[in-house]
Amino acid sequence: MTIQMYNTLTRQKEEFKPIEPNRVSMYVCGPTVYNYIHIGNARPAIVFDTIRRYLEYSGYKVDYVLNFTDVDDKIIKAAKELGEEVPVVAERFINAYQDDVEALGVKKATKHPRVTESMEDIITFIAALIEKGFAYVAEGDVYFKTRAFDGYGKLSHQSIDDLRSGARIQVGEKKEDPLDFTLWKQAKPGEISWEAPWGEGRPGWHIECSAMAKKYLGETIDIHAGGQDLTFPHHENEIAQSEALTGKSFANYWIHNGYITIDHEKMSKSLGNFVLANDLIGKYDPQLLRFFMLSVHYRNPINFSESLLESTQNSLDRIKNAYQNLAYRKELSLNLTENDQQWLDKIASYKSKFIAEMDDDFNTANAIAVIFDITKEANMYLQSAQTSSQVIDAFQTLLASLLEMLGIYVAQAEELVDAEVEKMMEQREQARKNRDFALADQIRDELKAQNIILEDTPQGTRWKRG
Repeated sequence: MTIQMYNTLTRQKEEFKPIEPNRVSMYVCGPTVYNYIHIGNARPAIVFDTIRRYLEYSGYKVDYVLNFTDVDDKIIKAAKELGEEVPVVAERFINAYQDDVEALGVKKATKHPRVTESMEDIITFIAALIEKGFAYVAEGDVYFKTRAFDGYGKLSHQSIDDLRSGARIQVGEKKEDPLDFTLWKQAKPGEISWEAPWGEGRPGWHIECSAMAKKYLGETIDIHAGGQDLTFPHHENEIAQSEALTGKSFANYWIHNGYITIDHEKMSKSLGNFVLANDLIGKYDPQLLRFFMLSVHYRNPINFSESLLESTQNSLDRIKNAYQNLAYRKELSLNLTENDQQWLDKIASYKSKFIAEMDDDFNTANAIAVIFDITKEANMYLQSAQTSSQVIDAFQTLLASLLEMLGIYVAQAEELVDAEVEKMMEQREQARKNRDFALADQIRDELKAQNIILEDTPQGTRWKRG
């Protein structure tokens, strides 16, 4: 089965056919760095990282570009409030973003371009649009002529006449048509700015992504991704200005993740339900947050609440417990049993099921359901009178590899837990030898509180998860 992905442009699932065999160019709209990211920003970071991982798992080399908007009205406002320079504020929150998403298991992009480092490319892009008649200068500002581009509205599936009826020219804007959008903003006194042929200023929001995508990935890219809220006007405007310049399709596949609500309400500072990713990372295991985000299909809305997160913790624990139970039982298993091949064939079939779900528009929710089926099957196998280390290895290898593809590192996590538990068991054993039974019982109780059960056997003390 080939990968099928839902294309916002065509509103249907399509077979994925990259421009180059075995290579994928993927551009993801990154954050505007004026504050810490909230969980709504964390979702696309996790979702598109997972899609990238799966493409790599499927044998593709992925050129993954995620930009930083490091100059913008919001950053300028934040800098004024903090009494700092714009680059200082931007650098702080770029570092904060990278720390947060790294904790959430997000791999570094192939390239993280910044607007301030791409100014020459942006100015060149705008100048070419002016020369082609798709843009015009108005008293130091530069606007894109939306009506000059045939097909405007094709991504958001809106007609230009419907868009025109709701458009207005704001105070201070000098554009000819309400639908025209800004490519370059004339600098206000004291603002950070760059010199351009039409005067000092800085780029509009939309032009930056077009210029950086073109520079690092080419005139036509395979996949352009971002949050659902970016479909219009941001991505619509990117298409218009990019295709007006090159005369070629800008991106062949457009993918967008759904919204996040907080207890079924839109996240908003005014409602007091604005949740920063950094705060959650400090309170919960980041792997849990990632698992939670992937438990719903990326295009569907997802509701966040503390109770749902706790329920997700129980689900993740079931998987970890199954993995740990396999490790524990392997020490007591035979090398071979009669039914090994039947079990090995069954395990291989689960891998195929997982791949089929991910091939179907990266359905992580259904893929995780397959992982639960594997853990259920593994637990059933462990009830057998005799177990094979070969079969147990196959179960463990499959669980670890599929979870790692999702960015969940259960094997590494369990190795860390194993080392800590073994150390405490050694301390308990020494306490027993010293006839310090109070300390031995205390260590047993501490482990029990962590869901670790000790079993004293003639062969020594063993442990398992409760």
